[in-house]
Amino acid sequence: MRRTTHTRTIALATLALLLAGCGTQSGGGAGGSDTVSPPPSSASAPSPAPSHPDCAKAEAELGAADTGHTYCLAPGETIRVSLDGTTSRPWTPVKSDGSGLEATNSGIVLQPGDASAAYRAVSAGTVRLTSSRPLCPSDPARVSCDGLQEWTVTVVVPEA
Repeated sequence: MRRTTHTRTIALATLALLLAGCGTQSGGGAGGSDTVSPPPSSASAPSPAPSHPDCAKAEAELGAADTGHTYCLAPGETIRVSLDGTTSRPWTPVKSDGSGLEATNSGIVLQPGDASAAYRAVSAGTVRLTSSRPLCPSDPARVSCDGLQEWTVTVVVPEA
């Protein structure tokens, strides 16, 4: 076999492995999820509805696996968000967009890379909670990628 053919084969195999390694996600790590959400749309959050058809009763604490769901929260109830990240794949602070929830004390985040938030339902409305983290670990010794894992949950507080 000629040297150029051998070199080309090795280069193509290396490129394929690098691309495959950065574009996949195992979901087995702390806070991992088997899916990656699409980027958020530019449309605003839906208006509040007294009876939201896609609404599930909110759990006391939401995590990475709850992404993409819509939850109902009665006025006065509290919802907590706890996203387990790592130092190489940290979650951004949870952001809220909309009305109906008020930020409350979420406690202390003890692990680097985690994101924690808590909200209390104060009035009728719809709120979109979001966070994101790098899809690939940030490590200077490795090939990096610019992909993000998005986390988004919609919380509806119906009219009392």
